[in-house]
Amino acid sequence: MEILFVAVSAFGGALFASIMGWLDSGEAFIGRKFASSVIRALIAGGAFAIAYQFTDSVSILDIVIAFVSGAGVDVLGHRVAGSIRG
Repeated sequence: MEILFVAVSAFGGALFASIMGWLDSGEAFIGRKFASSVIRALIAGGAFAIAYQFTDSVSILDIVIAFVSGAGVDVLGHRVAGSIRG
């Protein structure tokens, strides 16, 4: 059950970063861009669920780290996708 908290936290962090990025941009909502952020959030949540399955316990600090790292996954993914597109 604790792994679920970590996965949801990473997923939520990535979605939080994408929503904050959209609000900062000031442009209209584009579902295609948000869909790519949701996919990155699912990847972040899955990666953290896999990584934390080998631990004995999960603390609040682990959940906070997963949230911040999930946000980082979305930001890094957005930067990489932007540099590939040109």
